[in-house]
Amino acid sequence: MAVFVNTFFEKRVDRIFDLAERVEEAFSSAGLEYRIVGGLAVYLYVEEREPDAGRLTRDIDIAVRRQDLRKIAEAVKPFGLEYRHVAGVDILMPSGQPSARRAVHLIFTGEKVRQEYPEAAPELGPCRRIRRLRLVPLADLIRMKLTSFRAKDEAHLKDLDEAGLIAPEIESGLSPILRERLVRVRARD
Repeated sequence: MAVFVNTFFEKRVDRIFDLAERVEEAFSSAGLEYRIVGGLAVYLYVEEREPDAGRLTRDIDIAVRRQDLRKIAEAVKPFGLEYRHVAGVDILMPSGQPSARRAVHLIFTGEKVRQEYPEAAPELGPCRRIRRLRLVPLADLIRMKLTSFRAKDEAHLKDLDEAGLIAPEIESGLSPILRERLVRVRARD
């Protein structure tokens, strides 16, 4: 029996994890803290619970402290990454890469990503490690997804919920506006 492999998908997975591992090595070597947030964090949590159920992302979002920005810019250079501020967004990208599409986006702890968001990004607390990578705790990830609440965030929330990861204790810790958004996500097919 022939086995078919989606090599395009496999290459994307390898590329995103290579980038995430370089970030981990750079931050570890410099003694800096970060937490993976966003789509890659969702993918890792969902895949751990239900293998093959995760939805792959094309970039990486990490939460960092703004006061560490200079140290971060220096720490990533030996790992083939460079810091850039592009169109109002702080990113790390592979050196010489012309496009910011497959970059690492920096989210600053304690700050709102957008002024209209109801909550700020969480501070760096404990982390959850999956594949050696430092992830934001699940409750914080869910709050962040409910805060940004774009179409892709709703899809990620559905994935988390279908994997049984949005537990009652997480739900009870949500603010009223975020709880109402979760109800809306669950009401959609």
